[in-house]
Amino acid sequence: MTKLTRAALAERDARDPLAKFRGDFVLPDGVLYFAGNSLGALPRAAETRVAEVVAQEWGQDLVRSWNKHGWIDMPLRVGAKLAPLIGARANEVAAADSTSVNLFKLLASALKLRPGRKVILTEDLNFPTDHYIMQGLTRLLDGGCEVRTAPAEQIIGAIDETVAVVTLTEVDYRTARRHDMAAVTRAAHQHGALVLWDLSHSAGVVPTDLNGCGADLAVGCGYKYLSGGPGAPAFLFVAERLQDELEPPLAGWMGHAAPFEFSTDYRPAGGIARNLCGTPSVLGMAALEAALDVIAKAGIAAIRRKSVEMMDAFIALVEQECAGLDLEIVTPRDADLRGSHVALRHADGYPVMRALIARGVVGDFRAPDLIRFGITPLTLRHTDLWDAVAILRETLAGRTWDTPEYHSRAAVT
Repeated sequence: MTKLTRAALAERDARDPLAKFRGDFVLPDGVLYFAGNSLGALPRAAETRVAEVVAQEWGQDLVRSWNKHGWIDMPLRVGAKLAPLIGARANEVAAADSTSVNLFKLLASALKLRPGRKVILTEDLNFPTDHYIMQGLTRLLDGGCEVRTAPAEQIIGAIDETVAVVTLTEVDYRTARRHDMAAVTRAAHQHGALVLWDLSHSAGVVPTDLNGCGADLAVGCGYKYLSGGPGAPAFLFVAERLQDELEPPLAGWMGHAAPFEFSTDYRPAGGIARNLCGTPSVLGMAALEAALDVIAKAGIAAIRRKSVEMMDAFIALVEQECAGLDLEIVTPRDADLRGSHVALRHADGYPVMRALIARGVVGDFRAPDLIRFGITPLTLRHTDLWDAVAILRETLAGRTWDTPEYHSRAAVT
């Protein structure tokens, strides 16, 4: 393998068709930002749009903005903009609530669609909050459902006629390993089960094809690769063929067929809208919508191409520059099998990441021993990969991470 140099990576930057988008984001000087898989950088358009909503629409037009500026339509309008990124139709996606709330809603609805079955099947190491939501639903239904788990590689073999719904996160939050969405969905359907995908580590960087693989349901967050801001609205997908069969467990007024009739009897709206619940977060929706416009201009296919190239380079640099420094690369080498972050195992991963952040390389840590580097193609340069790995090598070789300051745990890792 040809040895990578910073000069060679600078040449890639010079011919990068996405390089122009870096200026569309607020990026602090002296920071190499590798945590976009946890919180995407601020799009300048979102900053401008939120200020406009605050000053003019809220400040001057007040309650009239629900009609005048289309606030009431934001969940479906933003959902329609997001749909092409995940292989969905515009009428199959709504922006609403949080990922956890949407997961609860769709799992409960899926169980109702499969009477006589009560098993929710998931990966044993799925994201913890997904497990918590399933466990809470089990307690609520008091015997009406049960959660069954299996290792990732055994999921297809664990699907049988007792399973109502299989729910998985497409890209593993720890390793970036990617499930074969088409194969899992096909296997579930062969046994009469539904599939609910969590796209939190896919949307905005991996061109998921929900309709292409016949997916039933999906959820995801808006604040990672979509750059919608901290606590941004999440989204949910329901295949058109299932929409009018769903019975939402949270029958809120925004999901009513005619919310401003103020009837005390619930009558669900048609289509995806019945999955809405409470009043939308207008400021959050405005930021997310502006961010989606930037991603749409760049194009999800181009974003993925650069992601694959940068991931390959980052992994190669770690192997080239950090050999013998007690790192293990746990992210798959095959681009088809991974999302867009690189996970490295180190026995003292937490203080190592704290030391890196102190040097301006901002990634994150996931217990017990993984340090993660999110690859966000619209904000990172190829030379940033070189500079980050150089600082990683210095930190490990000099053991500058091994101080009481860096061993002290912060509330958020």
